[in-house]
Amino acid sequence: MRRIGLTGPIAAGKSVVAARLRELGLTVIDYDQLARQAVEPAGPGWARLRQRFGDGLLAFDRTVDRAALGRLVFADAGARADLEAIVHPLVAERAEALEAAAVRAGAEAVVHDIPLLVETAQQDRFDLVLVVQAPLATRLDRLVEQRGLSQDQARRRMAAQADDVARAAVADHCFDGGGTVEGLRAQVTAWFEAGRAGLLGPAGAGGGRAEGTVTAR
Repeated sequence: MRRIGLTGPIAAGKSVVAARLRELGLTVIDYDQLARQAVEPAGPGWARLRQRFGDGLLAFDRTVDRAALGRLVFADAGARADLEAIVHPLVAERAEALEAAAVRAGAEAVVHDIPLLVETAQQDRFDLVLVVQAPLATRLDRLVEQRGLSQDQARRRMAAQADDVARAAVADHCFDGGGTVEGLRAQVTAWFEAGRAGLLGPAGAGGGRAEGTVTAR
């Protein structure tokens, strides 16, 4: 079974790549989704989050107000570190269980969709690392126009992540997410079809850190 890491900065198009890989038949484990599940009401993450940050970050239905939490942690590095210390171990545990279940079901490749893969130095866990990149200006526009963030909020979230050079340095393949959704999906399809034999073969057969496969954008 081949383990694939997928990462990219906010608003670069990583979700588009993950969705297309899933359509192509690969098992995709979404760490953002697992992080949301980790802090659902009455769970261990929720209780620890409430203890650390108080009831002010809870919505009327007792769920975590993710918008308020985001504003807090992207303005306070200490708060962000505390949040990660609560959530990341729970996510890792659940991701391990999901991968094991996929292997038992016969999956030949499992994609781990991890926003902070580079920031948490997880690249060596994978046979292959895929990175989605997009120009800073494009990502800023998307955050402001599509997600309703202010320029300052968007810049803070972008600054909290690794830069393009650091991501490209660990990539086995980079997708260019600066264009259209259709164009990005086509890139994923072309990559998958070109590498299908090696991708779905035994780990080490046609994958891994092959020279000449990194494209910095």
